[in-house]
Amino acid sequence: MQRQFGGPKIQLAAFVGLRVREIGASKRNRAGSELLSLPNSTAALNLSPQRKREMLFEALLHQLAAVARSRPVLMVFEDGHWSDPSSRELLDLTLDRVSRLPVLLVVSFRPEFQHAWSSQPHVTMLTLNRLGGRDGAVLVERLAGAAGLAREIVDEIVERADGVPLFVEELTKAVLESGGRDNRVAAVLAASPLPALAIPATLHASLIARLDRLGPIAKELGQIGAVIGREFGYELMEQVAQWPTGELRLGLDRLVEAGLLFCRGVAPQSFYFFKHALVQDAAYSTLLRARRRELHARVAAAIVERFPQLEQSQPELIAHHYTEADDKEQAAVFWYQAGRQANARFAIHEASAHFTKGLELLSGLPAIDERDRRELDFQLAFAVPLIAMHGFGSEQVEVCARRARDLADKAGDNRSQFLAHRFVWNSCLLRRPVPEAVALARTLMDLARKDNEPARLTIAHRALGFSTQIAGALAEADQLLAGGIALADRVPDTGFAVYGEHPGMVCRVYRAQTRCLMGYLDDAVQLAEAGIEHARTRNSPFNLAWSLIVAAQLHLFLRDAAAAERTSREAIALSREHRLPQWMAFAQNSLGRAMCCQGQPRKGIELQEEGMRSLHAVGSVFQTTLFRLQLAESCFELAEPDRARSQLDAAFAHLQAHREMWLMPELCRVQLMLLCAEAAPNAALEQPIKKGLDIARSQGARLLELRLATRTARLWGEQDRRAEARDLLAPVYGWFTEGFDTPDLQEAKALLDQLG
Repeated sequence: MQRQFGGPKIQLAAFVGLRVREIGASKRNRAGSELLSLPNSTAALNLSPQRKREMLFEALLHQLAAVARSRPVLMVFEDGHWSDPSSRELLDLTLDRVSRLPVLLVVSFRPEFQHAWSSQPHVTMLTLNRLGGRDGAVLVERLAGAAGLAREIVDEIVERADGVPLFVEELTKAVLESGGRDNRVAAVLAASPLPALAIPATLHASLIARLDRLGPIAKELGQIGAVIGREFGYELMEQVAQWPTGELRLGLDRLVEAGLLFCRGVAPQSFYFFKHALVQDAAYSTLLRARRRELHARVAAAIVERFPQLEQSQPELIAHHYTEADDKEQAAVFWYQAGRQANARFAIHEASAHFTKGLELLSGLPAIDERDRRELDFQLAFAVPLIAMHGFGSEQVEVCARRARDLADKAGDNRSQFLAHRFVWNSCLLRRPVPEAVALARTLMDLARKDNEPARLTIAHRALGFSTQIAGALAEADQLLAGGIALADRVPDTGFAVYGEHPGMVCRVYRAQTRCLMGYLDDAVQLAEAGIEHARTRNSPFNLAWSLIVAAQLHLFLRDAAAAERTSREAIALSREHRLPQWMAFAQNSLGRAMCCQGQPRKGIELQEEGMRSLHAVGSVFQTTLFRLQLAESCFELAEPDRARSQLDAAFAHLQAHREMWLMPELCRVQLMLLCAEAAPNAALEQPIKKGLDIARSQGARLLELRLATRTARLWGEQDRRAEARDLLAPVYGWFTEGFDTPDLQEAKALLDQLG
């Protein structure tokens, strides 16, 4: 049953007595008002939904701290076991904050409520047992007041209530409402059997009896109120009950006078709420199933018709009523709307719950095209909370993506097909071998070419271009990414909103990486800078962090550690501020490698290892080859060859499994370094040389060919094979037309001069 009229937004506002006029002055308060569905001006805030959500929490905690600085504060959070995930998250944060404030926070909850507070030193757990006989008697006497009850009657009530406070109240009121003494009191008590093992059922019967005694009007209003929720407004009750004003107010007044409802305000602006959830449960249980469905349908229709603000702010409320009315189609519509709204607030657990409920209802509908189209919308939207909760490369995300693709292929709608296939491609790229991602990207390109829609063509060029780069097909990747840039520059930015990225930036930075590998070093730097500027001018923290990370890796390939550190630190700051865990992982890795290159190997290696752990924590194994390769180099530079060998072997294993072939020449170069350090025989040295050079040449990776050729030429020079060394290195160096101020070209030139 719906326990409260409002959802998480109402709970959060009530949590610290938030008033609407207190929101809106500052950046964090504008973010808070958006998440509470209040009027606001958040359009100017360039913040991710997750960051806006966190700023709301910060605003609420700031308000609490401000009040506590002026006077001690008592906070009461009742029925914690019914709190929604957002309120629960705020409660956890508050428990941590109050340890440093003059605040007494009292939280009541049932024993089955799961939490981790008991281990905190500032938290005291108190178990509330049943009332003892003396306390129960005091409660009875206070409730009876001037009416007075004989000692034997008081003792009988206490015995039969078995220490349950609400039952004590109900039995006492039942005795008082009997209107007499002796025989009538005895009859009431006889109707309440001595407690055995089913105290709740006996209390339940007592509550129902009290409703019956209030008369049919009050009882039916209690039933309607129980259907609406723990709290309901007079205006909504009026719409659902459809009774004359006099009868409606009389019935509500009786419920209030009996202590079953509490009233706040004056009708028609009044609100009512049940004294206890068990009172609501008792009233609800007296309804026949058909009548329940009818009332839930009427409540939903009334909200949609007369309270549009509730439909906009709390679609989950309408979805709940349509669900209980057994109207699966309408319920699914509103669960979808609720999930989308929760996604926008980054209330990911609520969004997941809403989408799950909607999908469960859809599974009970006939398998027709309309049902499948609705499920497709659900699955595409469900990806957002799944990715947030389980990581980009999780199995749950992949299952959702593949289901969306199957439904889209069945529907035959090109736009939905494209969205679903891109979803599958992205999931596959992060957790499956690269050839599978390339095949999916080619399918994506075929779909985009069906109607030549520019935005889809751009996304397809970006997907296939990056996939082929990772596969080592650099020339094809370069052409595709260049085409993606040209297409993106002709499409308005709004055309890419649904994809969560701007391919104009993505294609530039990944083409920069491709051009770097191909040996166009100055062009690569210019493209990377253009990609970063593209993200800056569009004020997108997500895309800016992304562009900085790719640029940092580019600078590492160019052996410009200072530039790599600078861009990595900016990416880390953005990732921390906007809570971007995947980008944080990549930024930590590149910063760690840059620090190793600048004489801080131990701290650098720690950061690299932390970055790899963080990457795997979000479900992705993509670029593990790169992470382990760079760790191997860092360990080698720290003079820990065994550790370096372990990381290199793991990098080779991952490359073989996932086919990130663009890194094979680099793996061969580092393998050659280790073999030389281990004084391996010459025959063993030739294998990585030949393999690495052959692959670099076949890929057109001129920079990687130069780096391996330089290392080989130095080795051969030491072996008195100077002519062979020069013949190997000279033509590779001679190919370059730019980037002569980079360390690799300078070292190659110096070595050629030595070789004569």
